[in-house]
Parts: sequence; C-alpha cells; structure tokens
Amino acid sequence: MAEQIEKAFQKQPIFQNTKARGGKKVTTREKRWYKDVGLGFKTPSEAINGTYIDKKCPFTGEISIRGRILTGKVISTKMNRTIIIRRDYLHYIPKYKTDMGADRYEKRHKNLAAHLSPAFRVEVGDTVTVGAWDRMGGVERLLTTVRFNVLRVSKNKAAAKAFGKF
Repeated sequence: MAEQIEKAFQKQPIFQNTKARGGKKVTTREKRWYKDVGLGFKTPSEAINGTYIDKKCPFTGEISIRGRILTGKVISTKMNRTIIIRRDYLHYIPKYKTDMGADRYEKRHKNLAAHLSPAFRVEVGDTVTVGAWDRMGGVERLLTTVRFNVLRVSKNKAAAKAFGKF
C-alpha cells in the first residue's frame, strides 16, 4: 500500500478508474506506474519500486520536463518536498574592458526553489540537476516560487570529508 501521510487518500491517478476482472488476482503487490522523462535522465529505482505518491514527481506524476535544464548546489532542505538551490555565475563589468583580454568579472549568485520528489535523498551541499516542468502543454509553476523539478542528484564527497563543527 502507498504511504498515506497526507490528509486526503493518495493514489496514482492512472489507476483510479480501472475495473477488476473476474476471478482472483494473483499479483502480490500493487501496480505502479512510472515513466522515463527522457533527455538522458534515468528513472531512479525508488520511483520504480517505491510506494510514495507524488503528483508533481517527474517520474510517477502527471508532469513532463520541458525547457531549461540547470545545475546548482543545495543550500536548504527545510521545506516539505522543496529545496533551495544556489547557482553561482560571473557577471561581466564593461567599465574595465581592455584590449589585452584582461576583462574583469564579479561573482554573483541566484537562489531558486525546486520540487524534490521522494525518490531522492538530498543533503545540504549536494549538486542537483533540475528541469523546468510542463503541464498540459504550457510551462507553469508548481507553486508561486517553484518552477523547477529535481531530475538528478550527485552526492558531494568533498563536503563529507571536510571538517564540520560538531
């Protein structure tokens, strides 16, 4: 049975109106629907074998990934199924333009929120790849600030070996 942690009963919508055929069922486990999101991203084994229900999951939910694919570092996991990602970049300063190629840049960053499927286990410092999500043809937001969905997680081995206070 699926994990029932929400107030409403959670069930994958693809199986809501299926009718049982005559005779006894011999299946030992519930049916689970999942898909390949494409773009070279593998479906995690937790999405295939897990019991969670998440309608905003790109592997088991109703959404598809379209548009931009971004990479960033996780800086916060305090929200329920949502993480904050920091993206660092260099901004060009035209005032200091030179002919010798010694142009000057400044460091800048942007934070963005992304939906985290229960198929992934993420810690602060991990590198994640996110994609813009699409529902019924038009790119929409999951929530007011959430426009992206986590597709891949790379564990940060350097953060695990680094010195941490307590």
